[in-house]
Formats: sequence, C-alpha cells, structure tokens
Amino acid sequence: MLRIQSPEGTRRVDIDNLAITRELFEKVLNAFETIEYPFTLYGKRDKSQEIASSDTKTLASYGLKHGDMIFLSPIAGAVQHAEQPNGNGKAKNQISYTSSSVSTPALSMPGSKIPIRSTVDEDQVDLLLQKMDGTVKRKRDPKNCLHGDNSSCIHCLPLEPYDASYLKDLNVKHMSFNAYLRKLSSGLDGGKYANLDNISCRIKPGCTGHPPWPKGVCSKCQPKAITLNSQPYRHVDNIVFENPNLVEQFLHYWRVTGRQRIGFLYGKFDVHLDVPLGIKGTVAAIYEPPQESTRDSVRLLPDPRQSLVDRLAAKLGLSCIGWIFTDLVAEDVSKGTVRNFRNAETHFLSAQECVMAGQFQSLHPNPCRFSSDGYFGSKFVTVCVTGDSQNQVHMEGYQVSNQCQALVRDECLVPTKDASELAYARQSTAEKYIPDVYYKNTMKKKRVDSDRYVYFSIQVSLQFIHVWMKYFFLFFS
Repeated sequence: MLRIQSPEGTRRVDIDNLAITRELFEKVLNAFETIEYPFTLYGKRDKSQEIASSDTKTLASYGLKHGDMIFLSPIAGAVQHAEQPNGNGKAKNQISYTSSSVSTPALSMPGSKIPIRSTVDEDQVDLLLQKMDGTVKRKRDPKNCLHGDNSSCIHCLPLEPYDASYLKDLNVKHMSFNAYLRKLSSGLDGGKYANLDNISCRIKPGCTGHPPWPKGVCSKCQPKAITLNSQPYRHVDNIVFENPNLVEQFLHYWRVTGRQRIGFLYGKFDVHLDVPLGIKGTVAAIYEPPQESTRDSVRLLPDPRQSLVDRLAAKLGLSCIGWIFTDLVAEDVSKGTVRNFRNAETHFLSAQECVMAGQFQSLHPNPCRFSSDGYFGSKFVTVCVTGDSQNQVHMEGYQVSNQCQALVRDECLVPTKDASELAYARQSTAEKYIPDVYYKNTMKKKRVDSDRYVYFSIQVSLQFIHVWMKYFFLFFS
C-alpha cells in the first residue's frame, strides 16, 4: 500500500512492491478520477526522485515499500490520453510527453486556466517559458528559519515571478509578459476570466441599428475611451549584441559623415535568466536599408531587397526583431565625447520616434494563443544610440505600450512640431471617429493647453529595456 499526496488530496493505492511503475500510474489515475491535467510522481517532497512510467522498472527499484508516501505534481508539456485497444483487446493508460502546441488545448502553464482562444504557432521561447515553473527559489535563512531542512516557511518559500518586492530589488520596473500571465492565473479562478483582447480605436463594422458614421454611432460599435497609463509588463526584457563589431560598423557611417543612420536588427529570442520568465533578444546582424539622412533626420526609402533579406535571414534561423537608430551630436572630437540631451528632464524618445516604433511593432505582432486575434502586443524592440550622462556613446532599449501601438495603428496619435516630447490625439472628423483619450498631467516644467488637441507626454507609453554586448577575448600564443 502506498499513499499518494496531490493538490486534489491524499489517496491510498494497493499495489505490490514488485509491480512495474506503469501499473502504479494506472492505479493513480483510477484513484484520482477528477484529475484532468498531466502529472508525474516523485518519491520525495522536494521533487528530487522522479518515478518514471516504465514496463521494466519496479517499485522496489525506487526503494518504495509498504506505507511510503509519494507525491503527485502537475507538469506542463505532457498530454494524458487513453490508448486504443491493442490486439489483445486490452487498453492501457499512459503519459506521453510532447512539445507544447496551440493545437492541443490541454497544454497550458502550470495551474493556469486562461482560456485558449486561437490556434496560432507561438514563438519557441514562449513555449519554453510556459513549461517552466517560474518561481524564484530561496535558500534556508539561518536567522529566521526555525525549521528543519525538509520544511519551509514564509522566509524561504519560493517567490512568484511577479513578486513586486523581488522585482524592485532587481531594479526591474516592468515584469516579463510571461510573469504577467502567471499573475493573471494566480487567483482562485485560475485566470479563466482573463481577457487579452487587443485595443481597438475603430468603430466596429456591421452595426445596423443606426446610419453609419458620422450620422450615427452607438455604444455597441463605439470604441471605448482610452486612459493612458504605464504598462506593468514588457514583452522583451533584455537586448544582447553577439559581437561589438556589429555596432562599431553601424556607427562608422556617423563617424565619417556626421549624419544619422537607421538599421534593422536581425536575431532571435531566447530565455533571459536574470529576470523571472524573461525574454532577451540576441542580435546577430544589422541590416541598413536604403535611406536619406542628414545631421538631424533620416528618411527611409523603398527597399526592393527587404523580402530577399527576410528570406535569407529565415534560412539562417533569424528574423527581424527590432530597429536601431543614432541620435549623436559630437561635443569634443579630440576626446570622442558626444552631447547628452536625452534624460528624465527632457525626453527619452521623441513623439515621432514613438510613433515610428508603434508602427514597426504593429507590423511585427506577438503570436499569442490566449488572444482571440491570435496575437497580443509585440516583441519588436527599439534601440537608440545616443550620449549618456558621461558624454559617452551608449545604447538604450525601448518598447512602446500596447496602448500607444493601438493609437498609432489606428491613426489617432500625431507628434508635435515644436515640443518633441509631446504628442497629441486627433479629434473626430466626418471621415474618422477618434475615441476620447484621458491622461494624468505629470509635466512640471512645461504644460501645453489647447482647445483643439489633447496634448500629453509620450513617455508614459515607454518600457525600458537593458542593452548590452558580449565581448569576445581572443588570446594568441
């Protein structure tokens, strides 16, 4: 007899210690009739001794004897199914391990009940993160923990990946998107009422209760008003350049001509271990499209080779993950210093740059099976090369929020001409309906009032991303 402890409670299973482990799994399935999720069995509470379903290994080989307790734990990436009867007319229950796929609704994050609303191929990094436990392990505190090594307390229990105090200690302002999904599923309902619908600023078509706009609009087809606020999560947490020569070659044009430059970042997304359930973009190449540039502006030209570059990158396992631009003004050529004019007192990205970033993010949506549209937000990043507080060339990474992305996509947001840090929301016309945009005025030094336009600081729509480069040291004998 063995005792099985699980989230559904504790059950007893009568089985001989010489029986194979597959028979144990069958008896556990029969004992827990309400279990509908994939699971595995462990011989110890800390999940250090996994019991695999096998036709050759016995319970005695795992050291199990009468009265022992084993532990049942849900897992991700497995599908529980009943095999068809074989030639002997017998059927057996079995656990088969497959990769996470949106075509299998049973697969989801551990403990999550967020409904799957679409069948779309998600990015591989998202599938890997959804299989992970995600909790932050903590060691036993010798001062506060008064229990033994096999117990836990509030001082050493694992932290959730969205824990606010832990993220604050890491100096992480925005949690990762997958940590945000775990937060949505952390309640008693498991996130089954979570809504990941994309923001729309357009009138819903097909409403027959009134004449079309501008002659009529109703609450059913009218888009909701938008209240601008800081987004608590970000889709990418870190940007890494594989080789510093990539950036050096990109900056060579500015060093020679003094003109600004734009390029597209090609790479891939990987798991970022420094942030719970984080994602990092690894840049392998920078493609510079046709463009006309001056010391103050850049204008992109039509690129007939763009599709060829994308196909070539796909053959190499790469994709376009972002864009990079320079905003450099030399201060002292002999010292190699540049001016610092992007900071908290002025702006980090101008409204024009945020509009451009929002346009690029709309062209590269993030596949998401939890959204009815099949996508939610974007992983497309923006990297600005400018001067830091020490007047040295450095890079800053950003993304605009989903709100800003929707306002740009639906042509509701326009940059200002005189104040680069401000944008304004258009007013409704006979040709186009624009929803109301509300915001909190947090500007201390500058305030713009107008009866025609709604002005607001675009900085509320930014998510900051850390950018760094891998340095390779070569040693010669």
